[in-house]
Amino acid sequence: MEHLDYLLSGALGLALAACSGFRVFVPLLAAALAYRTGYLTPAAGFAWLGSWPAVAVLGTATVAEILGYYVPVVDNLLDTITGPAAFIAGTILMTSALPDMPPMLRWGLGVLAGGGAAGIIQTGTSLLRAGSTVTTAGLGNPVLATLENLLALVGTVLGLLLPLLTAGLALAGVVWVLVRLRHWRQRRAARRAGLMAQADGR
Repeated sequence: MEHLDYLLSGALGLALAACSGFRVFVPLLAAALAYRTGYLTPAAGFAWLGSWPAVAVLGTATVAEILGYYVPVVDNLLDTITGPAAFIAGTILMTSALPDMPPMLRWGLGVLAGGGAAGIIQTGTSLLRAGSTVTTAGLGNPVLATLENLLALVGTVLGLLLPLLTAGLALAGVVWVLVRLRHWRQRRAARRAGLMAQADGR
């Protein structure tokens, strides 16, 4: 297999994995349909992902997840559940897209690249929802949920059609989230230091 094939497969896996950070089951369902129809060929050991039972289960889960984010309180509860679920989904999506290679290398890339990208993006969306819940009393959460749904759907479609472009955008998104998380931690540390200084002054 040529290097371009490896690059395209890796980009496809990364793009779908990143989208699972927005919605866990949307890219999984898309991958299942792509494998079921023969649009994509899964890596060895992942033929189950293209089975009709998998498509049915993932389809039901996709609808439930999308609707659940429009229910107050449930949306924040889902964030706690989808954290580890996004990591697992990202790992599966990345690993199933990679071509034949040693299993340890394939799973290693799946965990680090796929699971890592999904986990970072999901962390970013969870923090945004928590901030929206505090600042808008939850009124802004449906808007955020709609944006996440669109990003998951459009990103997944683009990932299947234009994997290199979408993978590049996914990497940019991961970097953006990491930068924002760093700034948030710095601000929190500075605020804590300020409060401690005030307490000592008293």
